[in-house]
Amino acid sequence: MLAIYKKELKSYFHSFIGFLFIGVSLFFIGLYYFVYCLLYGYPYFSYVVNSVVILFMLTVPVLTMRIMAEERRSKTDQLILTAPITVGKIVMGKFLALLTILAVPTAISAVYPLILTRFGSVPLGESYLAVLAFFLYGMVCIAIGILVSSLTESQVIAAVLGFVILFLGYMMSSLCSIISATGNVLTRILSLYDLSTPFVMMLNGTLDLGSVVYFLSLTALALFLTTQSIQKRRYSMSVKAFKTGAYSTGMIVAAVAVTVVLNMVAGQLPGTWKSLDLTSNKLYSLSDQTKEYLKGMNEDVTIYVLVNEDNEDTVLGQTLDRYQDLSRHITVQYVDPIQNPRFHTQYTSGSVSTNSLIVVSSKRSKVIDAGDIYVTSYNYDGYNYSSSVTGYDGEGQITSALDYVLSDDIPVVYMTEGHGEQSLSSTFRTSLDKENVEYETINLMDYEAVPEKAAALVINGPASDLSDDDRDKVIAYLDRGGKVILVAGYREVATPNLDTVLAYMDLSIADGLVVEENPDNYYQVPFYLLPTVASNSYTAGIYGNYYVFAPYSQGILVPEEQEDGNIRYNDFLNTSSDAYSMINFESATEYGRQEGDIEGPFSLGVEAVKTLEDGEATMVVYSSDQIFTDNASLMVGGANQRLFTNTVSHFVDHEITVSIPAKDYEVSTLMLTQRSALMLGLITMVVLPVGSLIIGFVVWFRRRRK
Repeated sequence: MLAIYKKELKSYFHSFIGFLFIGVSLFFIGLYYFVYCLLYGYPYFSYVVNSVVILFMLTVPVLTMRIMAEERRSKTDQLILTAPITVGKIVMGKFLALLTILAVPTAISAVYPLILTRFGSVPLGESYLAVLAFFLYGMVCIAIGILVSSLTESQVIAAVLGFVILFLGYMMSSLCSIISATGNVLTRILSLYDLSTPFVMMLNGTLDLGSVVYFLSLTALALFLTTQSIQKRRYSMSVKAFKTGAYSTGMIVAAVAVTVVLNMVAGQLPGTWKSLDLTSNKLYSLSDQTKEYLKGMNEDVTIYVLVNEDNEDTVLGQTLDRYQDLSRHITVQYVDPIQNPRFHTQYTSGSVSTNSLIVVSSKRSKVIDAGDIYVTSYNYDGYNYSSSVTGYDGEGQITSALDYVLSDDIPVVYMTEGHGEQSLSSTFRTSLDKENVEYETINLMDYEAVPEKAAALVINGPASDLSDDDRDKVIAYLDRGGKVILVAGYREVATPNLDTVLAYMDLSIADGLVVEENPDNYYQVPFYLLPTVASNSYTAGIYGNYYVFAPYSQGILVPEEQEDGNIRYNDFLNTSSDAYSMINFESATEYGRQEGDIEGPFSLGVEAVKTLEDGEATMVVYSSDQIFTDNASLMVGGANQRLFTNTVSHFVDHEITVSIPAKDYEVSTLMLTQRSALMLGLITMVVLPVGSLIIGFVVWFRRRRK
């Protein structure tokens, strides 16, 4: 086999075809690399691979057309057929020679993602998975090309037939959709030769065992069929032709059957076994929150997917597979909306789109519209509106829906108004929705007391003081074992009634604004605080991973000792010991301690729990009225939003927070200068491809002169 390998490899490089294949491949890889990655700044090498792979339909048939057909035409195959070497080794030697040629542009392109890391964040796991997908796809194409070449002695026929077969494999998914939108027996058979679907799955960032098995098994089948094709001609020279031919046919049927069964088994493996999520932000993996929630599930839930299973969203399908793998209480069923168009009317009076989900338990149901599974951003350039998908929220929506349909009741959180409180943005309201918490605004003046059904009362950054009556209602609510989230902030006017509410827990607010002198605890200016985060239920998922941004904070003063010891404190956001509270900050012209300033450290987030005769009262105080705003949260990757959700979740007695943020689809754009882009583009589009062609021409020309 080694001799065959060396012979074929030399022949391809001596005849210029090998260098031509490498040069053409490098040119188109370099072209799309320049356009997508260098010019537009996309960090995804998968964009390049997805655009280049169609080239295999043209280059591979030219590369493989002579490997068997030429020898058959010139009768030199008789030497091989009568040689003391197995046909399998002959085929494998030729195949490995062609695979070596494919490996050259693959190896060179593998350097390209590393180059991009100089200019920004690059998802290397996804990039090299795309390189692997490129190689596996090319490997299958080469095996098919060898098979076609073994069936004819005409190179032209081999090239044309190879193109047709590879084109069918590339377009098979679309052809099946045209034949039947709902799928039938014919499309299921045809989809066995679908090269695009497993390839695209790998480009999405999932190392799928089923895709790898498909490419390897199809390659093995094509090489086996090539062996059988040659074997038949080899034995036609003997008197055993009829017997061996019958045996060969049986082997072919058996090989096809084994290939089909092998892929069926690989496709039925649990998603957690067969798929490895290599995306930079783990788009297709389930978070620890969801895994913990699923462990505690003890009631059955059915998730209906409104789509024919053959046409499901592949990304959503992977997510649903993982839910089923992790809980025996979850069943996923596909409902074809074409065959059963009124199925959804059992659960909603509204219309739903294809790929929507209906999550059903014995208690209630919830519809997840397909439009909510992906996050879409809209842009207006002054002339036209455009939209793009920027995130995936499949896990967030499904986990929230599971909790909703299994909850005994839905807690209600009241948010006070009438004192200039800050309203929650749509982002924070969405977090509450996903946490399955209802929220209502309440003007305490219109009520005799805080409603009994209130799971918590939120006072979010009031601009003015509470009235005496409102103060008494809040304290009465705490006396009943209530739970209050108080977001304070600096006010130029006195707020004695708010101070009284704080004093209920023996807490108070220091005058002035906190100034940090430890550079590790502020951002840009000393008023933009990055407090030290302690580990507890409020900071779950934040501690050790993210900062919390608390601009313009006041210091919360927590007593060191309690006279009666009936209040316990948990301060989880703190300044450094270098912080102080600047009293006259409005008139100050520079930072620095002045006479009368209050020395730190201070608490910026505190939980106070007071033991009552019957139960406990709980208050969580934050000292920055900007902390639960979009601008502050975006500064720290959404950590402030997570802090708010954790706080509410703790107050409504959710053991596990089920509000899981959507996962961003995109990494930030690369930052290249025009000069760098043009220089790298020149190397990848011109220098490397032309260099390959020049080397090939020189080698060919020298041999021609000999």
